[in-house]
Amino acid sequence: MNSRIASYIHDNIDEILEKWRIKMEEEKDDRFFQIMSNRIVDNTVREFGELMISSLTEDHDTYTAKLNDFSVQIVHYGWSISFVLKALTNFTEIIYEKMDDVENLDEGNFQSYREILNNWIIPLNHSIVDAYSVVWEKTVSLQKIALQELSASLIPVFEKISVMPLVGTIDTERAKLIMENLLQGVVKHRAEVVLLDITGVPVVDTMVAHHIIQAADAVRLVGAKCMLVGIRPEIAQTIVTLGINLNDFTTTSTLQKGVEQALALTNRAIVEVEA
Repeated sequence: MNSRIASYIHDNIDEILEKWRIKMEEEKDDRFFQIMSNRIVDNTVREFGELMISSLTEDHDTYTAKLNDFSVQIVHYGWSISFVLKALTNFTEIIYEKMDDVENLDEGNFQSYREILNNWIIPLNHSIVDAYSVVWEKTVSLQKIALQELSASLIPVFEKISVMPLVGTIDTERAKLIMENLLQGVVKHRAEVVLLDITGVPVVDTMVAHHIIQAADAVRLVGAKCMLVGIRPEIAQTIVTLGINLNDFTTTSTLQKGVEQALALTNRAIVEVEA
């Protein structure tokens, strides 16, 4: 009976996929069908249908390969896990409806077909969700590594003055990377003043402040001075409310003011020159 269901899906795939596409376009929590070109949507819908047929007709290795390829694709397109599950549910409902419309289902075989479809769709749900999760976790892990590499570099802006722009949430793992890059950069660039720019840090809590203070202490131990720049009004209010002591820091609201103070600390200044 598996082959009969597979044959039915194969013979009616165009109509099934069109109904499925219309139903998925009505989902308000995902913009895939609104922002992608018709060609990409058509190809993705077709591949989804082929994956459904493959799960019924092809050997495990072939199906797994197609499943992994499709999972990578939908992660790149930004499908949410809820959208994936909804897609599977809608596809199954349409098959029920279509088979009932053409009287393939009756009282005598309904229960058998229902058991076969359930025995097919439930493991299919699990396999697709598992494959999606693996690809998603790998993608997030690679993005996290890329963000860490991009947001923890010490950049020399003037002789003896360097800046480290911090972006995103600072956890213990990132704080360790920041510390390592900071100390290596101070020595490499022979920096006397280091500006930690927290403009891109959304939240400064006690833990983040602790990591920043540790970084500043480490910089002082290698003979440089650390300044904290990019303190927005809401961050300043949070620091005061939490009672975080930043008395050992020179702090400024913007990177520009921080650079000016750093130049003053190294006996230099920016002056306007008449043409």
